[in-house]
Amino acid sequence: MSGQPVILVVDDDLASLTITEQELRKRYGRDYRVLARQSALAALDELRRLKTTGQQVALILADQTMPEMGGPEFLGEARLIDPVAKRVMLVSWGDRNAPQAILDGCAVGQIEFFITKPWHVAPDERFHSEVAGFLYEWARQQRPVYEAVRVVGERWAPRSHELRDLLGRNGVAYGFYESDSEEASQILRDAGIDEAPRLPVAVVFGGRVLVDPTNREVAESLGVRSRPSADDCDLVIVGAGPAGLAAAVYGSSEGLSTVVLEREALGGQAGQSTMIHNYLGFPSGISGDELTARAYEQAWQFGAEFLFSNEAVGLQPDGDEYMVRLSDGSPLRARAVILAMGVTYRRLTAPRLDSFRGSGVFYGSVSSEARSLVDADVFVVGAGNSAGQAAIHLAKYARSVTLVMRGDGLSDTMSRYLVSFLENSHRIRLRQRTVVADGDGDTRLRTLTLEDVDSGDREEVPADALFVMIGADPHTDWLPPEIARDGNGFLLTGPDIVTAGLGQPWPLERLPLGLETSLPGVFAAGDVRAESVKRVASAVGEGAVAVRLVQQSLAAGHLRQAA
Repeated sequence: MSGQPVILVVDDDLASLTITEQELRKRYGRDYRVLARQSALAALDELRRLKTTGQQVALILADQTMPEMGGPEFLGEARLIDPVAKRVMLVSWGDRNAPQAILDGCAVGQIEFFITKPWHVAPDERFHSEVAGFLYEWARQQRPVYEAVRVVGERWAPRSHELRDLLGRNGVAYGFYESDSEEASQILRDAGIDEAPRLPVAVVFGGRVLVDPTNREVAESLGVRSRPSADDCDLVIVGAGPAGLAAAVYGSSEGLSTVVLEREALGGQAGQSTMIHNYLGFPSGISGDELTARAYEQAWQFGAEFLFSNEAVGLQPDGDEYMVRLSDGSPLRARAVILAMGVTYRRLTAPRLDSFRGSGVFYGSVSSEARSLVDADVFVVGAGNSAGQAAIHLAKYARSVTLVMRGDGLSDTMSRYLVSFLENSHRIRLRQRTVVADGDGDTRLRTLTLEDVDSGDREEVPADALFVMIGADPHTDWLPPEIARDGNGFLLTGPDIVTAGLGQPWPLERLPLGLETSLPGVFAAGDVRAESVKRVASAVGEGAVAVRLVQQSLAAGHLRQAA
């Protein structure tokens, strides 16, 4: 039997089915097995058979209207059989009933999007561009055929998790091999390691072997820069989340020599979003890491320089410039600075949970762990969009997913399209008015204790993994006291500086610009800024606006001249 991934197309209209099948076979027949069925029930039977025999299904295309069941209903049933396959509804050009069916089907998670049926005159490149996009998204979720890095480690060791997360979030194709497997033993032998090494071990393409490496060693082994090419530049951007990346694109494209500092991974919290459906210009959605990768390439194309695993640890005025001190001790001068560090998820205070961090308790990190949680019982703590997206993605693999929230519901904290999906999912359970009070296990997490916030009643439940996605702690403790913050550590900007009643007055005759901090020439954008809207699009907009304000301040000159 063929080991090729399957594309399944279902349409009761034989003529239409034949055209679609032929288009798919001609373009994708070399790499995919194209199956066509005229009956929805027969197609469901085929999916069950493929599941039983272990064959992968990459894409399911179903006609909107079929006599046995409609396309959305069929695709909803298909999701229960194979939740990983991409599910797309086929619609006819000009069908006035299609928009409502698409909206309803997407809202409850039956379909992921739609494609207009191919024209009779082949090839239909619009059709193929959309099909190729779905196949690309499916392929990105599978184990890569080519592995730039092979990691050997213990499955539930915290450092193994950190390394997987680092590689995955930065878009590096890698494979993870449990240390007690025969594959891992062979990899170590091929690398010339005969004795039991300190784990994890990373074998980089080209043969370089790293034993229990630091993040910087891994980055440098892949050719990633961690030190600046020059000691000074026009603009330093701290953080490579959506705000920082947008600032990098606009700053470098406007001719500013731009250096971006990122201590962990591209994209920040947004980069960990498995699928963003409400970002402008991507009607079928885009994953956070894909959006991040595109922005990085765009900024790099314009000449922005990125430094990884070498974070900013100090900032101070230096004449008409600023001196940014890096974690390796090296200085970097800049005429202006944009602070876009974003936020990190807040740690749970349950007494024993911290001992399982990286061995069952994860803060974010959904993409790097999801595939290993097949048939697992998984819990997600949070009520925002990131938590909802995480629960939906984990439900593709886990046996059960429970979304735990302190509040009464999700309507005030989560986008409506995510709420609808969660409420209609067969694999996701919502636990309102509940907190995680404790956890227990051995070398890894085994159980959680859930507490009802009203009654105080506690329940111990089996748990293979807990993903924490609550709260927002800004990474601002390294900044000098001259930069004003609110009571939670978020950066004050613009008019808020004047009205905040700071201990020292604003030093310039001009008023602070919109995103400017209390140090002239230092700006803040994105989630780290007080009162910012915590959405990807908002962060991107602030990053772009911050560059425009940098240009204004540089044009004015004498940034730190006292009033």
